[in-house]
Amino acid sequence: MNLQKMFEMQKVLDDRIIKEKGLEGKDLLPNLILALQVELAECANEWRGFKHWSNDREPRTKHPLETSPNGAFRKGGNPLLEEYVDCLHFLLSIGNKIGVKEVVPFKLISLTNDITGHFNSIFKLIGQWEIVFLYLDQNPYHIVVREFMNLGEKFGFTPDQIEAAYMDKNAVNHQRQQEGY
Repeated sequence: MNLQKMFEMQKVLDDRIIKEKGLEGKDLLPNLILALQVELAECANEWRGFKHWSNDREPRTKHPLETSPNGAFRKGGNPLLEEYVDCLHFLLSIGNKIGVKEVVPFKLISLTNDITGHFNSIFKLIGQWEIVFLYLDQNPYHIVVREFMNLGEKFGFTPDQIEAAYMDKNAVNHQRQQEGY
């Protein structure tokens, strides 16, 4: 997986959005952090493993047949991977926003061993970001990237699957901007 390439692609998308929406000079970091938290919650919801009260705890890895707005049917796709990649978009945007110039190489050493623990660790670390980033300390960012990559590995996603899904979603996001999203 070429994270550096994805950082660059995300910057192109973010710059486009900022220009087209007239957001130059605005502090968008709080919005990006909240968006990452929302997408992370949506990812957890697709994983479903934390729902001990439910008999339906299997991850959502296939879309059911559903009607699209134009009346056509679609099936396939992986909702869990799609939500994971939505998180990745915001994680990359935040990295660009705080000035991450390169991806720090890291081993996939985990803070926890279970998926619920990964989600909780990431949420806790993200919750401290606004204060931490005021001091321009990027180390907590790299820790979250590591935990996030561990999460993807726990889901069984390969680096190639993640990169391909990111590329697909990046194209969708550019199309959405073209269509006035």
